[in-house]
Amino acid sequence: MDINPTAFPEAGERRGVEFAEVIDLLAHNASTGRVELVMFEPRPWDGGEEQLFQLQEKLNAYMSFALDGEMTDTYPELVDKPLAVVLRCLQLPSSEAVEFLSQVREQIALQGIELEVSYAEEGKGSCGSGCGCADK
Repeated sequence: MDINPTAFPEAGERRGVEFAEVIDLLAHNASTGRVELVMFEPRPWDGGEEQLFQLQEKLNAYMSFALDGEMTDTYPELVDKPLAVVLRCLQLPSSEAVEFLSQVREQIALQGIELEVSYAEEGKGSCGSGCGCADK
């Protein structure tokens, strides 16, 4: 699986936070050995409830895929590899999203799953000290 997990989907593709039913990208990072379930947010963070709800639904779908056996059934070669959910954004997430992602990070860490958030605006960055990805 040599796919660039930092590339954003082409216009018109049904990938992104607003499409909860789609796993945007699954990649095996050969250098770290970890499996990355990547989701994209190409829209600006508007701080609205709808976008935050869509993010929650997408994260729930990813957790279900990872923890309910579908990923293991589909990709048995990835069993027992470290797992991370990666959110790739074009912009720094809103303060509401950072707070939500911080809570998600704590909860999924209990399952041994990492959460990584980065944004493409002005190069790769983190969403700030509030969510913890600056600590990586």
